[in-house]
Amino acid sequence: MRLPANRLLPVTALTAASALLTGCFAGAQSTDAGTDGRRVRVAMLQPPRSGLSPLSDDAFKLSRWSTAETLVKLDKAGDAQPALAAKWQQSGRTWTFEIRDGVTFHDGTKLDAKAVVRSLTKAATASPKPRILDGVDLTAKAEDTDTVTVTTGTEDPLVPQRLSSPQLSVLAAKAYRGKTVNPVGAGTGPFELTKVDGTASATLDRYDAYWGGRAESPGIDVKFVPDGTARAAALRSGEADIVEAIPVSQAAVLDQDLITEVPMPRTNTLYLNTGKGAFKNRALRAAARAAIDAEALVKGVYEGRADVAEGLLGPALPWAAELRSPVRRTKAAEPNGEAITIGTYTDRAEMPEVAATLQQQLQKAGFRVKLDVREYTNIEADALAGRFDAFVLSRATVLDSGDPAAYLYSDFASDGTFNLSQLTDKNVDAALKKASDTKVGDARRAAIIAAEAAVLATDAAVPMLHERVIQGDAAGVVDAAHDPRERELVTVDTHVK
Repeated sequence: MRLPANRLLPVTALTAASALLTGCFAGAQSTDAGTDGRRVRVAMLQPPRSGLSPLSDDAFKLSRWSTAETLVKLDKAGDAQPALAAKWQQSGRTWTFEIRDGVTFHDGTKLDAKAVVRSLTKAATASPKPRILDGVDLTAKAEDTDTVTVTTGTEDPLVPQRLSSPQLSVLAAKAYRGKTVNPVGAGTGPFELTKVDGTASATLDRYDAYWGGRAESPGIDVKFVPDGTARAAALRSGEADIVEAIPVSQAAVLDQDLITEVPMPRTNTLYLNTGKGAFKNRALRAAARAAIDAEALVKGVYEGRADVAEGLLGPALPWAAELRSPVRRTKAAEPNGEAITIGTYTDRAEMPEVAATLQQQLQKAGFRVKLDVREYTNIEADALAGRFDAFVLSRATVLDSGDPAAYLYSDFASDGTFNLSQLTDKNVDAALKKASDTKVGDARRAAIIAAEAAVLATDAAVPMLHERVIQGDAAGVVDAAHDPRERELVTVDTHVK
């Protein structure tokens, strides 16, 4: 496999990267009572953005550490299964959930219907709402101590899947006493979050009263390591047991026995601003789409560790390809030197290189292209406000619900909260509404693919490739999760020999 020269790092660079991790897992070899194994040391990509509030994307960290749980969980097929709720049933706009008996929060208080209503109400009334609730008017009510009803403004077949989102995790009353939601010591999972050191680290200890059985590991020590080279070096040097999001540039030079790749529901997409600027012109959007060579991106940037996109939904959802049919496209116009600015971010190591390659491809087609590359926290607001002509984003397509309708609505509905393309299209809105309203099953999947086709016909977004989870597990790690949805990482069964 060809490796660009700048990817073959000298020993001094690897040493420096490893030094970033040295000492960060101090004490990680300690055990509870010294009798039952090592703590799991984890190097993670992104530091907390909102103090680990479950109302933000930080919720997925809590989920991956098995410290905060939801009423419902998803199986591998994306179907809803019992979690903190033992069972449920639907009656029109109302769903009734029976709360699991014998569950306690990490502060010792009991899980009951009142606690569930508190957490769901906090999420439903947050500003902004968790994206899984985009376009959803949801209220929760305690019918008795162990029964909760959830009612939506219109009949919603996806309520159980929505309630599986980590952003709707159920926490103890203590989590809501301040101005922000604080999950420390307030979850229900097999590991209790005991300490958070800003954006540097987090510590979790085994919660022996966990309703699902005692965890194999005595605890988890987390280090946030945004630098991909440093994360890879941590695996190579033995500083970390589990390393998430290994950059493709580093995966090739690691021991392949320590690397696992899983197709994931994540699409690298170029969002084109349909509201103003060059790409308000539909024919110029078509020109941009025609200029992009996705196969070159997969081979050159991802070194073959990705899949060329045929649509917004990739191989992690095999039914999508089976249902998809050709999309009618607008004829491309000549760019004639039209000036555009593409934004992207540094948090994922491949994004700047993807943007640079796109710059070359679009310039070859006749555009004049400027790049604006920053950390995600410093660029998201500008992207949402439509301040770029185009934006390159690695986007999870079923992260929240296991169902892509919510992602499509959030990103492409006229009132979607993550509408980077500034798209307002009646046909798209109608297709998205139909997909959202259709009952779970084959008919819903067909409606989702129809909505995808409606989006693609506008050229508001150009799907380029589908990423893979590239995770590193040290030789002694047992039963680490390899989750394409990035919800699980360290589970009740994970431990280090």
